[in-house]
Amino acid sequence: MSAARTPPGAFPHRELGAFLRSRRERLAPGEAGLPDGPGRRTPGLRRTEVAELAGISVSWYTWLEQGRVRASEQVLRAVARVLRLDAAETAHVLSFVEENRQPTDAPTWVSRNLLSLVQAMTPHPAVVLDPHWDLLAWNPGYAALLTDPARLHSKQRNLLWLVFRWPPARTLLADWEDEARALLGQFRSRAARRPHDPRFAELVEELLADSDAARWYERRETAGFQPSVRRFRHPAVGELRLRYVKLAAVDEPGHHFLAYLPDDRVSEDALQRLLGSE
Repeated sequence: MSAARTPPGAFPHRELGAFLRSRRERLAPGEAGLPDGPGRRTPGLRRTEVAELAGISVSWYTWLEQGRVRASEQVLRAVARVLRLDAAETAHVLSFVEENRQPTDAPTWVSRNLLSLVQAMTPHPAVVLDPHWDLLAWNPGYAALLTDPARLHSKQRNLLWLVFRWPPARTLLADWEDEARALLGQFRSRAARRPHDPRFAELVEELLADSDAARWYERRETAGFQPSVRRFRHPAVGELRLRYVKLAAVDEPGHHFLAYLPDDRVSEDALQRLLGSE
């Protein structure tokens, strides 16, 4: 099998290789239908076993883990199948295929139409995020539910920063650990494809200052977005159950519109009272 060689660092394939290696080392031979006999000096599968099961050469798979080759979707799907990757992990791996990579730039502005939509959602919290998950626009409902981003330093107006570095988040989010790990997994998958982006590097450094984020980041955990109901325990209005909705802005590539919609009448009333208490 032929493969196009690339100079080190030309593409974010080193991250892909490290991710594949981490998943290879965690997979027991028995899970891949192989005998788990004596004589294994390293955890998980051997490179030769992954290559044989995926139908590729050992040298090519070795180069893949070393980040030295471009990978086709067909080959990556075969490797993902062998490594028993879940849907989110497979999507993460496939995101490294050149034609699937995200555009490198996004507008730094928010259109009047999107700003109007955010404000029209009040009292329901709504926000616009850029590709780094920086907050570009928000409404009074969002400021009342969490904190007013206008009061934060510009570098702190980021969803991941709020979850991990803003102390009240750990009590405000009733299921903080599950929510934080899922968000970090989504963020890690995006940041991995932009290894030379200074804003991602800055955010990763800030996140790694948190012991929980550092531990989960080292495990190379990934996650895909899943619509869900988030539970908040707000000091002013008590518990709220809010559905988390995420939409891509077609006319502003790279921007996403997020909204929190009440899951029941109690939460709807709580949002109204929350704005009234501000």
